[in-house]
Amino acid sequence: MSKNVILTTGIYDMIKDHIRRNKVTKQEEELLLLELKNAEQVYRRDLPDNIVTVNRRVKIKDHTGNKENEYVFVSTTKTNNKKRKYSILCDVAVATVGRQVGDIINWPFREGERKLEILEVENI
Repeated sequence: MSKNVILTTGIYDMIKDHIRRNKVTKQEEELLLLELKNAEQVYRRDLPDNIVTVNRRVKIKDHTGNKENEYVFVSTTKTNNKKRKYSILCDVAVATVGRQVGDIINWPFREGERKLEILEVENI
């Protein structure tokens, strides 16, 4: 994870609050705080189209389980798992938010470390 994440100020603040409320593991907290420290904050209108953020459809390959999944990350009030609409604060979203197509992330999920690759990102 050498590149800096790119976040809107709103998402930056949401993740900070998520950490403050102890919603992540200690390992995740350390990684997230380091990412936030070096994050590039931009206005929503200036956020590149290939960056994982809220209201985007994201295709992710989990190299650990050799599976591909598609997610739509939405605000916490608009989740609907049946329609594959997940909170921007769910585990997979927190691991990938601010990242771009082609990035490969090793992330310490609660059930163990996983290697994720962002294959596609599109606006919804």
